[in-house]
Order: sequence, then C-alpha cells, then structure tokens
Amino acid sequence: MLTIDGIPLHPLLVHAVVVLLPLAALSSIAIALVPKWRRKYAWPVLGVTLAGVAAVPVAKQAGEDFQAALERNGVQNPLIQTHADLGTMLLPIALGFGVAVIALLVAGRLADRERDAEAPTTKTWRVISVVVSVLVVLLAVGTTVQTVRAGHSGSEAVWSGIGS
Repeated sequence: MLTIDGIPLHPLLVHAVVVLLPLAALSSIAIALVPKWRRKYAWPVLGVTLAGVAAVPVAKQAGEDFQAALERNGVQNPLIQTHADLGTMLLPIALGFGVAVIALLVAGRLADRERDAEAPTTKTWRVISVVVSVLVVLLAVGTTVQTVRAGHSGSEAVWSGIGS
C-alpha cells in the first residue's frame, strides 16, 4: 500500500474525486443550459471533467490496496465493503458522464457551425446538441449523487473508528 508521510494514498486521492467531479458536474450543467458559454468555457470544463473522471479509477485502485492492507491487519467491517461497492458503482457513471461532456462539446461546436452557415438547411446538430445537453444534466446529477454516496460511506467507515 502506498503512503505519503505515513498517510495511505487513498484518502488523499478521494479528495480529487469529491472536489473535481461535482465541480465538473456544475460547470457542465452550466454549459449545457447556456449554449453561448460553451465557446468560452469548453476547455476549462473539459479539463476539470477529465481530471475528475481520471481520478476515479486511481482512487479506486488505491482504495482496494488500502482495503487489502486493512484486511491483512485483521480489520473486517461491512462499512468498508459498502464504501468499496459504492466506489465501484461510481466508475461507470463517471465514465459515461465524461463521454457525454465530450459529446456535448463536439455537438455544440457542430451546432454552432450549422447555425453560422449562410443558408442553414438542417437543424440536425442543434437537435443533437439539445438531446446531449439533457443527457449531460442527468449524468452530472447522477455522478454527483454517487460521489456523495461513496464519499459519505467512506467517511462513516473512518469516523466510526473502523478504518483507522
């Protein structure tokens, strides 16, 4: 198990997840609901989203290592396994959210080009952009809810004295 100055790596890494994913969720909802903000804030939103999503499997692996170390030291508790299960469920939701944000930025850019065309013949990308915006909002909410559930269960395990 990796540590930094004696502190297991997992509790340090989860802070990236619990800060970056909700921040990515809020900012992606903003650009989903206000299309003109996409041009200005697309890159920062994409950066925060990718960093938050990338932090999930890293924190998950560190958590599995931490859990194995605790079990080797005789610590067995259902709160830790509940936390691990909730963290495992977060990964596919966060990945879907990340893909949806990328799709929103691509569809938004193509919708802008379609709108700026001298004689727009279709509204295909504008419709796709609206559909993907709805998907982003739903996945942003789901990602945030699951992040809170996993984080809360981990803090319950720690503050109940189980994970120390």
